[in-house]
Amino acid sequence: MEKTIATFECEVVKRKFELVGQSITANYPQSFPDAAIKVHMDFKKGVDEIRNCKNKQIFISPYMCNDIIATYFACVEVDELRDIPEGMIGFELPLMDYAKISCSNKTIDQGYSTLFAWIGENGYKQKWYDRSFPIEIYYLKENVEEEKVEILIPIQ
Repeated sequence: MEKTIATFECEVVKRKFELVGQSITANYPQSFPDAAIKVHMDFKKGVDEIRNCKNKQIFISPYMCNDIIATYFACVEVDELRDIPEGMIGFELPLMDYAKISCSNKTIDQGYSTLFAWIGENGYKQKWYDRSFPIEIYYLKENVEEEKVEILIPIQ
């Protein structure tokens, strides 16, 4: 197992994504993290149907959330948006600046609080609209309790 899964180092990265996946919409916050876990488990069963997937062990999870409901996605990155399996959705997130932190599935709350503090301390503001989503990236490993997670928050 990796020695340092959660480095808690913050940085700005520029990324775009082409994604294929599934989503779930549920009451927020009471249905989370259970709803997120459910969509990940359901998606894992069908990920092999995605033919042009870059890496089936990296789940990319954009989400939209307010104080009432959240829509949470389980996706993989693809080479291009084609041959999208039935029951799945394909979409592109345009090139954007993100504040990024590396943590783990066990330290995700600490990751969020550290990243939002860093965003404020460095004069950035979270970007709320214009085709932007906060994103969680999961680096899946078999038979481990703790996996690497990166959190990306769109910034301006």
